[in-house]
Amino acid sequence: MCGQGEAEAMRVRRLTITNFRSIASGVLNFAGSSLLVGGNNAGKSTVCEALDLVLGAERLYRKPPIDEHDFFAGRYLTDDSKPIQIKIEAVLVDLSDEAIRRFKSNLRRWNDKTDSYVDEGDEGPEAADAEGTVWALPVLFVGQYDRDNDDFIGNTFFAHPVPEESEADEEAEARLGGGLVSFHRDHKRLCGFLFLRALRTGRRALSLQRGSLLDTILRLSPEGVAAMWIDTLKKLQDLQPGIGEVPQLKRIRSEIEKRLAKFTPLAAQGGPTGFFASNLTREHLREVVNLFVSVQPTNYLGPFERLGTGSINLLVFALLTFIADLKGKGSVIFAMEEPEIGLPPHMQRRVTRFVLKEMGQAIVTSHAPAVIEQFEPENIVIIDRASDGQTISGSPIDTDVTKPKSYKSERRQFADAILARAVLVVEGSTESAVFAAASSMLEQLLTADAYWDLDMAGVSIFDAKGDKAVPKYGPMFKALKKIAFAFYDKQTTPFPPEAKADLAKYDQSWESPYEGIEAMLVAELSGAQLKKFLKHVATLPSYPQGCGVLTESMDDAAILSLAQKVLIARKGDSYSYAAILIGMATNPAEIPATIRKTLEQINSLLGPKAPTPDPDSLEDILS
Repeated sequence: MCGQGEAEAMRVRRLTITNFRSIASGVLNFAGSSLLVGGNNAGKSTVCEALDLVLGAERLYRKPPIDEHDFFAGRYLTDDSKPIQIKIEAVLVDLSDEAIRRFKSNLRRWNDKTDSYVDEGDEGPEAADAEGTVWALPVLFVGQYDRDNDDFIGNTFFAHPVPEESEADEEAEARLGGGLVSFHRDHKRLCGFLFLRALRTGRRALSLQRGSLLDTILRLSPEGVAAMWIDTLKKLQDLQPGIGEVPQLKRIRSEIEKRLAKFTPLAAQGGPTGFFASNLTREHLREVVNLFVSVQPTNYLGPFERLGTGSINLLVFALLTFIADLKGKGSVIFAMEEPEIGLPPHMQRRVTRFVLKEMGQAIVTSHAPAVIEQFEPENIVIIDRASDGQTISGSPIDTDVTKPKSYKSERRQFADAILARAVLVVEGSTESAVFAAASSMLEQLLTADAYWDLDMAGVSIFDAKGDKAVPKYGPMFKALKKIAFAFYDKQTTPFPPEAKADLAKYDQSWESPYEGIEAMLVAELSGAQLKKFLKHVATLPSYPQGCGVLTESMDDAAILSLAQKVLIARKGDSYSYAAILIGMATNPAEIPATIRKTLEQINSLLGPKAPTPDPDSLEDILS
């Protein structure tokens, strides 16, 4: 019953969206399994819903398949009352032999290197067999308002071939799809698309409603689903004793029969009235049949929705393994939103690894570093929304710029940075701790409408592990379409030309006037602050005894020297002595001027009073 062995899976190569929800237009390219990342409201969920409309086998059987809010800006009629159409086109590649045979007349040659159809180029017929060309199946969802029936309609079509003008009469043009051939449910099932929305209750995913995970399992199982429903309905009807034999209900039945007989003849054979467990239709059973689960420590069988969110997610995970076995390993295009909800990081990693291994193509959205870490950089698609707020684009990370080796060596930091609005690259863990502490203190010491903490502004701090490594991350974060800043120590020897070119890729960078962070701290803070700091840390078990301790006889020079020794002895984020020093500030002037000015400049660009920049260029606000 279970595994069908290795199976061939189609793959979504490109998705084009027009007038759907928050997207006026957008084009996304996918390279195999893909992680969709972007800020809130970037359009990640909209992309998944678009895939479901164009490829989901059951999606269009919800009536209506779309509504007013599925149209961009809620506008479904033009000013002259003509229907505005939602269009979603998916280009499918890696077609199985069966798909090529079945859809032969609907295929186009696709160049996987240029992300375009061969017949759109200037090359001759020989280009169809060039390296990197494959068969592609383009399919198109079209949705619009139907004035005649005052309702919304939608359907999916083969996008190729497009009817010639002579073939497309006025009647065909007026129909949804303009004469294109319908891509119906059986065709979609061959694609093997499944969509798991973000689970917060699991109510639909674990129900028996059409298109749910349990319904999918039933449909894929070799046992006949129709026979199951017939047998279930019969058993409910033939319950012994019947529900109507419950004494209280039986008494009511008797009264109904006696009183109803005064007005109309009742059936002579059998009981003329009865109570049953349901309306005795399969659709009703789909709504009321529920999965019960017993979990430790109670061992009590209860409805699944009473489980915790994490337990529900794990139940869904178990069903996914079942579906993968039934369809055959590698045969599913699987879209999944936020698999991290309710799960600890170790389970997030396990679920993600399973999906990547067992599904033919996984398209995942996530805000969790533990999930992002499972994807190679070439499989991460950054969704970029244009400054007009209407257009999106997305393509895999350029690995010629974002070197896989560098990415993998700092996988966790990159995962955090990918989720951020902007990145501040510093040269070490001490600098990272100092900037975080200083930003937090400024937020406490200033008003909310004057300063935003780096977290509030969406800035991730990235430790480059050395000042010489800072420049190389400039091109990488530029390729990731992040606003990127850099802060590094004073250089005793200038950066070489290549490093200077990389440093120029940052939107803004600052060179410290000091050769070390500890030198800056003792130079820019008062003796009173340093004395207060030394008295405090001397009480800590981690205080470095080899440095000596503060005495009343010390002059300012001795205090500065001791403070610098202590800070160097306890540098890094393990002890965070530098962060402790920053955290003792009582007003903004007690934060080192170099750090404060850097944070204030970032705040002017990304804080509460920042201008709205064009994401393609920050020159207007960085000048």
